[in-house]
Amino acid sequence: MRTRSLAAMALGAVLALTGAGLAQPAVAAPAPPSPAAPVGATRQVEAFGEDGSISHARVPTRSPFTAAPSALAADGADGTVTPIVQAGPTSAKLDLVVVGDGYTAAEQGRFLTDAAAKWQEISAVEPYASYRGLFNVWAVQAVSAESGVSGDPDRATVRRTALGSYFWCGDVERLLCVDTDAVDRYAARAPQADLVLVVANSTKYGGAGYNDLVSPLGYSGIATVSGGNDRSGQIAVHETGHSLGHLADEYWYDGQGPYPGAEPAEANLSRLTADRMRRARTKWYRWLGQASPDGGTVGAYLGGGYYPTGLYRPTDNSIMRSLGREFSLPGREAMIAGFYRYASTLTSTTPATGTLTPADRVEIALPVAGTRVRWYLDGRELTALRDRTRLDLAALHLTGPKRLHHRLTATATDPTPAVIDPELLPALTDSLDWDLTR
Repeated sequence: MRTRSLAAMALGAVLALTGAGLAQPAVAAPAPPSPAAPVGATRQVEAFGEDGSISHARVPTRSPFTAAPSALAADGADGTVTPIVQAGPTSAKLDLVVVGDGYTAAEQGRFLTDAAAKWQEISAVEPYASYRGLFNVWAVQAVSAESGVSGDPDRATVRRTALGSYFWCGDVERLLCVDTDAVDRYAARAPQADLVLVVANSTKYGGAGYNDLVSPLGYSGIATVSGGNDRSGQIAVHETGHSLGHLADEYWYDGQGPYPGAEPAEANLSRLTADRMRRARTKWYRWLGQASPDGGTVGAYLGGGYYPTGLYRPTDNSIMRSLGREFSLPGREAMIAGFYRYASTLTSTTPATGTLTPADRVEIALPVAGTRVRWYLDGRELTALRDRTRLDLAALHLTGPKRLHHRLTATATDPTPAVIDPELLPALTDSLDWDLTR
C-alpha cells in the first residue's frame, strides 16, 4: 500500500517582485516563539505574480500577526474538522487538509464554501480531474478574532488571526505568508495530512509555496492562497507539482549564467538535448514528438531550474514554468505516479480481518474510471470474474475440509496511457486479500 511521507520539495534562487520598499507596520508583541521555530528563523518560499510569473524570497518562519492559541481555545468551533470530500479510508486515499485563516466564528460557513471552491479549482486541472476519486479533502476551522488578513487592502492593515497570514511578506505585496507552527497545530486536527493548503479570508490575489518544510505530521510543504480569488487555486496546483510529482521549476532568471551541475534528479529537467536523450533512452524520451496538453510538442526546450542555459525542459510553457497552464505530458505522468504513492487503486468495505464464509459477500470500489480488476483464489486467477466489483462467495464453490483456509485476492490496475515509464507502472497496481473457509 502507500507510504505516509513526501520527499522534500524543490528549492530555488531568490528574485524580488515589484512593489517593495516600505517598512512593515508596527504591531503588538507576537506570541512566544515555539522551540521548533525560534525567532529569526527563515524559510525560502515561492512567490506568485499576477502575470503568472513565479519567483523566490526568503521570509520569516513565524508571523508577527499570529493570535496566541489561548485566545481562541474557548470557542467551540475552533479546530472543528469538516469533510469536504470523503472518498474512503485515509489509509487508501490522498488526504488534502485545508485550513482557514482570518475567518471569525460567524464566517466559518464562508470558509467552508471557500475551501470547497479551492478544491474545485484544483481538481478541474488534469490529472486531478481524472483522479478526484483518490482524494479525501478535510476542512479545519481555525477561528480568528478578526476578519481578514494583514496587508489587505493595504500594507498598513493589521489583523491578528489564528495563523497570522499576511501580504507584503518579504516586501513582496502578493506574497501571502503564515506562521508555519500554527498551521501544523491545526493540520494535526485532521485524520491525516498528506497535503496542506491554507485559505486566507481575502479576495486579493496572492499566495506562497513553503517548499523546504517537512512536518512531523508527514506532509511536506504548505501552499497559501486567497479564498475569495478565483485564480489562486493555480498556486496550489503548481506547489503539488513539487510535492506530489517531484517536479522541478521550469522557469529561470536572466543573468543567472549556465547550469554548472550534474544531471538533475527531477523528471522534467535534463542536461541532454532531445537527440542525446533519445540515444541515451532516458528522462522523457518516450514522450518526444508527442502533442502536449500545455501546448506544442514535447521536445527539449532550453532553460529551466532557474538557469537560462545548460538545462532543458520538456515543453515551452507548462504550469511548472508559469501559472494558468497545464502540466506537460511528462509532468502528468509524474503527478499520477505521485497520487498513487499515497492512494490505492481499490478500496473495500468488506473487512480484511477475520475469516469469511460462503454466506458473505466481497465488494470493492474502484476510484478511477477504466481500472481493471483480476480475482485470484489461492494464487490462481478466476478469469470468469474479471472486472467484477461484487462477489458472492458462495459462487466460488469451495471444496475440501471445512477448516481449510483459502486466500481470495483482488488486484486492480489503472491502465492509463498517461503513464508509460516502466519504473512507474508498479505504483498503478494494488491488491486486497481476504481469508476464506468453507
